[in-house]
Amino acid sequence: MSSKSYRMWNGNVRDAALSILMAIEKSQAYSNLLLHQTIEKYKIEQKDSGLLTEITYGTLQHKMTLDYYLEPFVKGKLDDWVRQLLRLSLYQIHYLDRIPNHAVVHEAVEIAKKRSHKGTAGLVNGILRSILRQGVRSTDEIQDPIERLSIESSHPIWLIKRWVEQFGFEQAQTMAFENNTPPVQTIRVNLAKTTVQEVMEMLEDEGIIAHRSDILDECLHIEKGQVAKTRVYQYGFISIQDESSMIPIHALRVEPGQRVLDMCAAPGGKSMHIAEKLNGEGSLVSVDLHPHKVNLVAEQATRLGVKNIETRTMDSRKLTDEYEEESFDRILVDAPCSGLGVIRRKPDIKYTKKEEDFKSLQAIQLRLLDEASKLIKPDGIIVYSTCTIDEVENIGTVQAFLEENKDFTLDELTEMPKQIHHLVSGGMVHIFPQDFNSDGFFVAAFKKVSK
Repeated sequence: MSSKSYRMWNGNVRDAALSILMAIEKSQAYSNLLLHQTIEKYKIEQKDSGLLTEITYGTLQHKMTLDYYLEPFVKGKLDDWVRQLLRLSLYQIHYLDRIPNHAVVHEAVEIAKKRSHKGTAGLVNGILRSILRQGVRSTDEIQDPIERLSIESSHPIWLIKRWVEQFGFEQAQTMAFENNTPPVQTIRVNLAKTTVQEVMEMLEDEGIIAHRSDILDECLHIEKGQVAKTRVYQYGFISIQDESSMIPIHALRVEPGQRVLDMCAAPGGKSMHIAEKLNGEGSLVSVDLHPHKVNLVAEQATRLGVKNIETRTMDSRKLTDEYEEESFDRILVDAPCSGLGVIRRKPDIKYTKKEEDFKSLQAIQLRLLDEASKLIKPDGIIVYSTCTIDEVENIGTVQAFLEENKDFTLDELTEMPKQIHHLVSGGMVHIFPQDFNSDGFFVAAFKKVSK
């Protein structure tokens, strides 16, 4: 590739997708953030932004499958950007119906010419036309079922093995393929300011089609439209949040007048959900480690009109240096985790996480829970939640905490929404991405026994 620089957006959707894919691979940039920043910075129109999102995510989601299909057609070493271009083009050829194959090949050849020279363009043209003539090879050639599932679903083999060991082959298979489907956009209605029906009517006036969730009363599913650009959002009547991540606050059982602590608060969705439950009474302390993340929480509080909140930049593992023990009625520990429940929103996660990460994450999770155990009042509730489905970080962390803290028991979660009662087991809620087309999530509630 020549030293000539290329902008992230030059009016060409496929060239922009290639730039984003390269940035993700080279700089470990987060796909969702980079896509959002690119669309916002260059004010890309909805038609182009939709295709940009689709082909970027699709290429990432199916990267291992695409490499398997490309392998027989590639002779010798390819530059990284050329391989990315071939993946991007093959994704459109193999997975998308509405884009003519000749148009995909033509675009790929033109991009190769601009970024390099005619020789590279000829190579790209030759490989893609060979694939069109011969078709891609079948995964039936792979004899081992775990390896085949790894390639077909484009998940690292260590991760598939781990899920098969933890949940069985069928559950692992369903989850792996579910991770490659587009996420549903959901919003949380601010019931402290309005009603679900009023929000649906206001959204309809702005051209947004929404329908009620079958799971949570305050949740709406968006069928069409950009919610973040509406007055309904700007005036604080709604927040954009995945449905699964609304469940921890139901487990927390917040009541007006209580003093509540959110130990890992950014970007603020769950903190604002707590504030809505407090309904202007009591107080909320929202803490995060990084100042720019705490600013996000404060911005959400301003947008929603939340007054009874204190935002702090602190290490939540040291909060007892600042706050008295047994001084909070409710504490949320939405802990740092592997994020394996949100792969469909951040497909790069499955390629960047390593198996050795889990022990170090659990150590952080337990340290946060230990601090929370000192700050919670007798009869108070601590909710521990993660956006992962891994048993070590979830059940393993819960069991380790209970073994070291005999003055805590698991709350039975009998007041959770009845539609998810079948997902509740022994004071814990396990949500897989395939359960109701949401993020994978885990919730456990600890109650401190009164002395």
